[in-house]
Amino acid sequence: MFLLYNIFRENTNYKGYVMKKVSILIPVYNEIDTLSEIIKKIENTNFCNLEKEIILIDDCSTDGTQNLYKNYPYKVLFHEYNQGKGAALRTGIKEANGDIIIIQDADLEYDPADYEPIIKEIIEDRADVCYGSRFLDKSANSFLLLSFLANRFLSLLTNILYGSKLSDMETCYKAFRKDFIKDITIKSNRFDFEPEITAKILKKKARFKEIPISYQSRKYNDGKKITWKDGIHAILTLIKYRFTD
Repeated sequence: MFLLYNIFRENTNYKGYVMKKVSILIPVYNEIDTLSEIIKKIENTNFCNLEKEIILIDDCSTDGTQNLYKNYPYKVLFHEYNQGKGAALRTGIKEANGDIIIIQDADLEYDPADYEPIIKEIIEDRADVCYGSRFLDKSANSFLLLSFLANRFLSLLTNILYGSKLSDMETCYKAFRKDFIKDITIKSNRFDFEPEITAKILKKKARFKEIPISYQSRKYNDGKKITWKDGIHAILTLIKYRFTD
């Protein structure tokens, strides 16, 4: 009884709403070498004592990744053709039942253990949205130089356009209150999901927090998929949604 009371107290915000479940959305495209390890890390991570709903969205993998799904007791959604990360997350959000929705890439650049303090900001009603920033703890991160410069520029551009104080707009680690994110229509199919969702959250005047996280960048020959073209799309997306919905 004492344990149940503590879980109830820890996951109850000041308005009395009890958060019971977190939905972990994992977009997957050709991640046969890393998927099993990242799922194991998620399974071993405590998400503030919330029940975990793991949803895998396979964006038409062709490297054998799909053969791994039979090993997992989790919901798997399939795209008939490759559409991109944004489309995968749009599919996942529709199916999510958690009180909090978070995003986890299928590679090993991010550590799920960093998620607990992020979602705690939402559980304790200090934020509607919380991002994990790779720049708030510089000692814990490893960036490719061009990636570092591009990320810093995109965050600066976000702050100029939207009057925000974000340090890491392009981070994968984003956590949302379900009732907040479900009201936002996402149109982007690829990596421009990141600037679109950030723009729409900022325009909606969300209570926004950032928490420092670790980061270990992989190289392109290890399977990294984002390119300079995605950076151009991110710039155009930030400008577009500053003036449109």
